[in-house]
Amino acid sequence: MKTEDLKHALGAGLLSFPVTHFDAQGRFNAKSYAEHVNWLSGFEAATLFAAGGTGEFFSLTPDEIPEIVRVAKDAAGDTPIVSGCGYGTEIAVSIAKSVEKAGADGILLLPHYLIDAPQEGLYRHIKAVCDATGMGVMVYNRDNLVLQADTLARLCDACPNLVGFKDGTGDIGLVRQITAKMGDRLTYLGGMPTAELFAEAYLAAGFTTYSSAVFNFVPGLAIEFYKALRAGERAKCETILIDFFYPFMTIRNRAKGYAVAAIKAGVRLQGFDAGPVRSPLQDLSAEETEMMEKLIGDNRRR
Repeated sequence: MKTEDLKHALGAGLLSFPVTHFDAQGRFNAKSYAEHVNWLSGFEAATLFAAGGTGEFFSLTPDEIPEIVRVAKDAAGDTPIVSGCGYGTEIAVSIAKSVEKAGADGILLLPHYLIDAPQEGLYRHIKAVCDATGMGVMVYNRDNLVLQADTLARLCDACPNLVGFKDGTGDIGLVRQITAKMGDRLTYLGGMPTAELFAEAYLAAGFTTYSSAVFNFVPGLAIEFYKALRAGERAKCETILIDFFYPFMTIRNRAKGYAVAAIKAGVRLQGFDAGPVRSPLQDLSAEETEMMEKLIGDNRRR
């Protein structure tokens, strides 16, 4: 996919990150994963991200990621597939090259590992990854990879294939400065955990869209909320927030890592053999799984 086509696709609608399916031995379960991605691609997601944060990128080996991308591409039909990418510069460059060969349409560059870095170091890191691939690249601003507006502007000048900026900092002042400075040079993606809770504020700050984790198991509801948000139907958005998203937030906040584990529980409850989360995460308790089941309610997959 050409970089401009990917930039357009990213801004064309709701985005999501399928969970990565594992079997009982913790190995990638390609069959179940393909069934799940195929189901999701039947809804109105503009792009799906394979091996992203909700897909437990942090627990995957670099060798597993291209295979996950290949399976996603085969299962997703016409829906573009963007791959997760990250860690230190050399590993990130290697992943970018391998997923390009596997057929990915682009990459999302997640924060590097552990150590904070100065703006010049972040610039060189992101530029090296962009230079290593012909695919479109999105950068994920959060944790120990937080770009300032001037650094991002330099990258936009140096890297024609840098097409997207995803924010997970919640710093509306910073992101508004970035959208004002960069204008339509980038597509802007909301990336806070349970992004629907912040979607209205990000839309007002100039963001184009956001990634929905709950799309993994209630895609119809996720699309309904997205359409209501874009149509300015505030009362409908508030009803869905109160009935679904705030109760989901309560479950998600019961333990660290449940932003992923609760999503995977929802996928299992919808009948997919997604398997457990990988260590160091842990799965929901039986009580919490029952809470999730009640929350899904009428949104059961038929």
